[in-house]
Amino acid sequence: MAAALRAGAGERVVAVPGRLYVVATPIGNLEDITYRAVRLLGEADLIACEDTRHTRKLLDHYGIRKPTISYHEHNEVERSAELAERLRQGETIALVSDAGVPLISDPGYRLVRAALDLGIEVQPVPGPSAVLAALSGSGLPTDSFHFGGFLPAKAGLRARVLESMAGETATLIFYEAPHRILETLEAIELLLGPRPVVVARELTKIHEEFVRGTAGQVRAALSARDALKGEITLLIGKAAAPPADSTPIEDAVAGLERAGTSRMDAIKQVARQRGISKRVVYERLLKGREL
Repeated sequence: MAAALRAGAGERVVAVPGRLYVVATPIGNLEDITYRAVRLLGEADLIACEDTRHTRKLLDHYGIRKPTISYHEHNEVERSAELAERLRQGETIALVSDAGVPLISDPGYRLVRAALDLGIEVQPVPGPSAVLAALSGSGLPTDSFHFGGFLPAKAGLRARVLESMAGETATLIFYEAPHRILETLEAIELLLGPRPVVVARELTKIHEEFVRGTAGQVRAALSARDALKGEITLLIGKAAAPPADSTPIEDAVAGLERAGTSRMDAIKQVARQRGISKRVVYERLLKGREL
């Protein structure tokens, strides 16, 4: 709660800095929230949330009557300064997103950074995460993983991101929009080859499902549907260990070209076979020319 150090008569009142709680909230099922999160939301002076109407449903469900204030990507810069000042004056603020952990592909970084710069204590209150929920139910290796947030909407940028991870040996996890998932699966099949893929949709909700297979198989299954809606977490399995191949990259590309494959397709094929990005292959070819 807001507090102050009360001095003697004639002396000024010095505010005690407040505290910022970064609170994880349900990603679908309202029962997926910790006792601690409910308690702290009820004790906070103010709750900063992406959509006050959305968060109010959660608060009403648990009988929490606390003021809320909008904090989203369009007002994050200005609102961070305002909330940081309120923290400095002694208020306790709980930061939440519409679902899951704040800051993870959601607003919040600027407020946390501003609070820390002022010496304000920041406490995470862990809870539901679509990334970890999807990973734990995917059936893919969990010993190491890479979370890349949302893939770029533009096809060219999306392809670059996927290509850059061709040699990654961790499970890859992304968020994706339902209207782009088919294009993304097609790109994965083309750029990364026949890896295991999982589409986790509507996690913790009534229509939760996991669609598993290769990128091509999953794409075919989803393409057969009349409509595809809901929040999607996309997981891509590890790159298989490339077979031993002592053929120099330059010779491998040249051999495919002699067989009638275009240079660009030859570069892509060699990259897929060896589990590396086509940029690495291209750079090796350029280096060979310079020698």
